[in-house]
Amino acid sequence: MAVATKGPIAPDPGLPDPALIAFNRFGLGARPGDRERLAGDPRGYLKAELRRPDVAMISLDDPAYADLKGSTPAIQASMAANLQRKRDRERMTTEQQAGTPAAGSVLPPSAAPATSSPVAPPAAKPAVPPVEIMLFRAEAQARFYKAMQAEVGFVERLVYFWSNHFCVSIAKDNIVRASAGAFEREAIRPFVLGRFADMLMAVERHPAMLFYLDNQQSIGPDSRAGKNRQRGLNENLAREILELHTLGVGSGYSQADVTSFARILTGWMMAGREGRLGEPGSSVFNANAHEPGDAVLLGKTYPAGGMGQAEAALNDIARHPATARHIATQLARHFIADDPPSAAVARLAKVFAKRDGNLRAVAAALVDMPEAWSTPLAKMRSPFDYVAAIRRAAGPGPTNGPGQSLNWLNALGEPLWRPPGPNGFSDQADSWASAEGMKTRLDIAWQAARQVKDIGDPNGMLDAVIGPSASPETRQAVARAESKQQGLALLLLAPEFQRR
Repeated sequence: MAVATKGPIAPDPGLPDPALIAFNRFGLGARPGDRERLAGDPRGYLKAELRRPDVAMISLDDPAYADLKGSTPAIQASMAANLQRKRDRERMTTEQQAGTPAAGSVLPPSAAPATSSPVAPPAAKPAVPPVEIMLFRAEAQARFYKAMQAEVGFVERLVYFWSNHFCVSIAKDNIVRASAGAFEREAIRPFVLGRFADMLMAVERHPAMLFYLDNQQSIGPDSRAGKNRQRGLNENLAREILELHTLGVGSGYSQADVTSFARILTGWMMAGREGRLGEPGSSVFNANAHEPGDAVLLGKTYPAGGMGQAEAALNDIARHPATARHIATQLARHFIADDPPSAAVARLAKVFAKRDGNLRAVAAALVDMPEAWSTPLAKMRSPFDYVAAIRRAAGPGPTNGPGQSLNWLNALGEPLWRPPGPNGFSDQADSWASAEGMKTRLDIAWQAARQVKDIGDPNGMLDAVIGPSASPETRQAVARAESKQQGLALLLLAPEFQRR
């Protein structure tokens, strides 16, 4: 039976349950009572979420997010803390040296140490965590809270997709640890349903990205700073923009394009602690570091023009046909299948190009695709999707912050905002389906089930969260569970719960 492209979707015994598709493939999983709100029109429900004003935003004016900071004050806090840590280390070194006798000297008996042990006592653990950890945990809590409050979670899934596509990693430095959450709030969320070109500009100009990909170290060889300091280009940002963020591998750009683009991007950097270039921790343009002159990129000449030269190049790259294909492929792989149908990719790319990278239109086109509703749920939920789905189904868990959820993500191999490289975490199903990963999911399911005080009927929860797609084997396992906790754990481990 063909799936209609408009209007409500009637259940078809030969196709996946449309409600499960809406909540698992597109969203973050159903909460008890959510399935009833679909009103027989899961496609319309998803599109309604796309139309909600500011649906992706996290406002600092909301009391729920009172502990969050903007990226610039967060980076400034990290800079100040780092300076204080440096001064503390220097003071300790000075004190140790002052209390150490000169080589060859002999201590008088009265000054002899009370113990002969050469081992120094361990340093006391600070009473207050470093500011970067406090900022990171506040941002993590905000992300988890937003996931719990989402109606379906489609827009949140889009936020996670784009945050992983344009990733930064807290493993880089404390500055990124302090600002990774603000980066997502400032450069991803405001544009997730806007124009791709605007998101691209916001991402590449953000201080967290400039710092993460070392663009403050990139100096035009013929610029004033380059001649004075004898420093040269760093190609990291230019390469990742072309290879990962826009055109994609094999799209026809050359090493010469990478080098030329790196020259164009010189001068884009994060202001340092001294504030000589601008407010510390902010994104600035250093004209003294910018490579002068015209530049050729992808066959087009960009006249000299300071910061505007890179802005013009980014705007053109955002509209390049290869970018449309690359983004369409990534989205189809994320939401439909590891090997996405070529027809679906072509349609998404066409909408992307025709609508000037309008991401709301692209997301709506994804919802309208027959393949999105007919393809079996074969992809494994990513660790964040799985943890969010558990919290939505079983409740928020401990109320003492995001610690347990963050620990679960670490154990599952997807630590929050800490991808292994600029290409982000894998979007392939087999990346999360290892034997060790499944054992960890078993442990997490049991932990979550034991924390629920009033479970109710696990069989009723099975109907509320999975619905008619639950297999006879899953129903039998939950029904025969020795306790309500065991029944809930088996539900959270069910293939129908794990897949998207």
